[in-house]
Amino acid sequence: MTHKEILSKVDHTLLAQGATWEQIKVICDDAVKYQTASVCIPPTFVKKAKEYLGDKMAVCTVIGFPNGYSTTETKLFETKDALKNGADEIDMVINIGALKEKNYDFVLNEIKTLKEACGSKILKVIIEACLLTDEEKVKMCGLVTEAKADFIKTSTGFSTSGATFDDIALFAKHIGPNIKMKAAGGISSFDDGKTFVELGASRLGTSRLVKIEKTNA
Repeated sequence: MTHKEILSKVDHTLLAQGATWEQIKVICDDAVKYQTASVCIPPTFVKKAKEYLGDKMAVCTVIGFPNGYSTTETKLFETKDALKNGADEIDMVINIGALKEKNYDFVLNEIKTLKEACGSKILKVIIEACLLTDEEKVKMCGLVTEAKADFIKTSTGFSTSGATFDDIALFAKHIGPNIKMKAAGGISSFDDGKTFVELGASRLGTSRLVKIEKTNA
């Protein structure tokens, strides 16, 4: 698997709290140059990034990020606002407390609500796997499948750890046939990226692979 093939699956990401437009513009330029799948950026930059990029690159943003405990109504407003501003893809964080309380209807309905708002646009569901038991991860595979979201995503990258090979392997056994997987957080080498793809991940949330490619250019 070539670096180019791996980069084509990358959501080139900058979600740092102190990110500036000049930094966002750099990752937009790099995403176009290295032909990544998208740029994943804070909501406040979506409109400007979409105007800057046009149709050259998909713009992804995050909702309920990074803790997931905003109300469904707040997440819905965020989603609609992001879409209005030109977002092509939405990465939402689930309400982890609701999952742990086994309030599965709440979690399911929230994902369904945001997917309905997204329509044909891609919705990825961040479950923050490092905070979940394997039983809870398997349950989320079922809920994401039932809600007909597009992706299940491992992590925000802002919690105790990021993507693991074991989590993607577990997802692969339990998601429905139309659900894709995104590994995110801590992917620091092309070897890691290759392994995640071989395990079935269709997307990789990272900034490091493009940085490595730039350094080696």
